[in-house]
Amino acid sequence: MKLNYKRTFLIGFAFMAISAFWQMYDNIIPLILQNTFHLKEGAIGVIMAADNVLAVFLLPVIGAFSDRVDTRLGKRLPFIVGGTAAAVISMMVLPVSDRLMSLPMFIIALGVTLFAMGMYRSPAVALMPDLTPKPLRSKANAVINLMGAVGGVYSLLLIKLLVGKGARPSYLPLFAGVAGLMILSVILLLLTIDEKKLVKKMAEEYPEPIEAESMPGEKTAKNVSAASKTLQDQGVKRSLIFILLSIFLWFTAYNAVTTAFSRYAVTVWGLEGGSYADCLMVATVAAIVSYIPIGMVSSKIGRKKTILGGVALMTGCYLMAALLPDYHPVIQAGFALIGVGWAAINVNSLPMVVEMSKDGDVGKYTGLYYTFSMTAQIATPILSGLLLQYVSYRALFPYAVVFSGAAFVTMLFVKHGDNKPVSKKSLIEHFDVDD
Repeated sequence: MKLNYKRTFLIGFAFMAISAFWQMYDNIIPLILQNTFHLKEGAIGVIMAADNVLAVFLLPVIGAFSDRVDTRLGKRLPFIVGGTAAAVISMMVLPVSDRLMSLPMFIIALGVTLFAMGMYRSPAVALMPDLTPKPLRSKANAVINLMGAVGGVYSLLLIKLLVGKGARPSYLPLFAGVAGLMILSVILLLLTIDEKKLVKKMAEEYPEPIEAESMPGEKTAKNVSAASKTLQDQGVKRSLIFILLSIFLWFTAYNAVTTAFSRYAVTVWGLEGGSYADCLMVATVAAIVSYIPIGMVSSKIGRKKTILGGVALMTGCYLMAALLPDYHPVIQAGFALIGVGWAAINVNSLPMVVEMSKDGDVGKYTGLYYTFSMTAQIATPILSGLLLQYVSYRALFPYAVVFSGAAFVTMLFVKHGDNKPVSKKSLIEHFDVDD
């Protein structure tokens, strides 16, 4: 069994477009709110948190709804096409309202844009597991994450090249560049991915019923009594609860560091200018380089072990940073390892969640994944911010150690969702090597 890398890269265009938008959103929208509409930090924070709050409620609902849809284009593509079209139209109003200095127009357009983006995020991410055999989903998710990183870099390059100097430059060329990528991505998907045909082909090639799979070495659920099947279903539910809790915990740790690191670096380590960004860039580059190799490693040793290794690596690096009183060049290496650890988690956590789903529920479980990750990203800036304000900035990395270490513990209780080897269809396949 080999991963169809070409098809996976094409599927990844949807996530690349999403990542490009959010990279631009996170960098530009706060500047518009501050420089054009002169909002205070608190108001800006509330507006910038709105997408995460909306996602907590919207993504699971839309993901589950897309599971039940059946159109000529398939389950997911209608949401991707419709959501992209609505997002592109509404997002182009944002730079116009910025030039007109119309806050009501800006807020309405922003609300529509966030809703449109939320409409197709879960279906776009669910398209990969729909069209990928279970044992290959970690490899495929590595490709998807790589495509997302490319989208983020694309937006950063556009920001550097198209955004002029001054307090209020015109952002219209930037928004047009990102909108163009979004349109191109959905056109490529429509031209190259026949969702209904590929789903049918998947069902023919892998006709066995999709059951939640146990960790390697456990008894399978085939030919067991109804009582045993019920016990296994309860075990799957427990594993789902623990992995969702783990997702919340490691996002709580990681997002606290990325959100507050610039202030920490200046206040505690005394770094000047934008030099703190080097650490974050090192982590990002390390993650990008690691995605594909980690997908291959996890297909050999298992998703759970890979995630545990990544969480342990990040916890150790947080601890090292907490113990260093001053900035030291070793911090750069530590952030590179944080990037590798984060890649190990990202590549495998979503596939583990959807592995526990039943046939037709992939969108719902994708939504659950985003509910817990987004909830963490809403809560942790507030919790860590209060800690930094009322205790000390030096509490940042101990805070991350506590939550990351807790994620390691909860992950130990996850007993389902790992990949396991697929039986070969013929003797000759045993001599084949997976890509």
